[in-house]
Amino acid sequence: MHLKSKPYKFGISLSGGGARGIVHIGVLEALHKYGIQPEIVSGASMGALVGVFYAAGFEPLHILDLVKSNKMVKMFKWQMPSGGLIDLRKIFSLLEENIKTDDFSSLLKPFYCSVVNLNSGHSEIKNEGKLFQWVMASASIPIIFEPQIIDGNTYVDGGLLNNLPVDCIRDQCHILIGVHVNHNGVEENISGIKNIAERTFQLVMSQNVRESLTKCDFVIEPPETRQFNTFDFRKADEIFRIGFEETEKRILEMFDSIDLSQVIEEKMNRAILDK
Repeated sequence: MHLKSKPYKFGISLSGGGARGIVHIGVLEALHKYGIQPEIVSGASMGALVGVFYAAGFEPLHILDLVKSNKMVKMFKWQMPSGGLIDLRKIFSLLEENIKTDDFSSLLKPFYCSVVNLNSGHSEIKNEGKLFQWVMASASIPIIFEPQIIDGNTYVDGGLLNNLPVDCIRDQCHILIGVHVNHNGVEENISGIKNIAERTFQLVMSQNVRESLTKCDFVIEPPETRQFNTFDFRKADEIFRIGFEETEKRILEMFDSIDLSQVIEEKMNRAILDK
């Protein structure tokens, strides 16, 4: 596709990963520091939650404050459900209190959300209509959180089948940044139902992001994320710093990998069209 037909310079796709997804906020803050502000966003699970606030116009540090709020920390504190699955009403109230209109069209940036339809067994991408229900569905980690019933279908965490949704925005932006927070590697000690469940889910997700990663122009995937688990929201500041420092450390590499002359050409083309 010719550059002129792509409406956005920078796009960003944010993976799921529970508390590890706080890395996304650090990445966005570092990008802002160097003048890069993605104009189109996609996300799965925690990436969808960070992504929707970013698409709504929130600055990265404001999003960090929201994630560190008591609602989020208490909600994601690990505990096996005793009376059934944990619901997502705290997430709904967080969205309702901070985003005025429950509709994709109200966002300042285009936003695409990955969900899984358990009835059809397929991954789906949502980017129109009611907003909050799809963000909640994307964040509904199977077994742990209550699934979302929408239009008679049961939806769960988008990361299960498409944890880095890039296809939906690949052809709309010239430069696509992928942020993957589930660095895969050897784990020495795995014991207990919590660790086994989390490791199993990570392995499933690591398989479905392989092709997506190859479609990104630049990938940020800090290996340090492996020291945190899905529910480590109390370590938000530490996780944020990992994303910020990894991006800042590699920012020159990012600029080297980007043909900035094409970006300049795009600006000139837009200026001519505006006249």
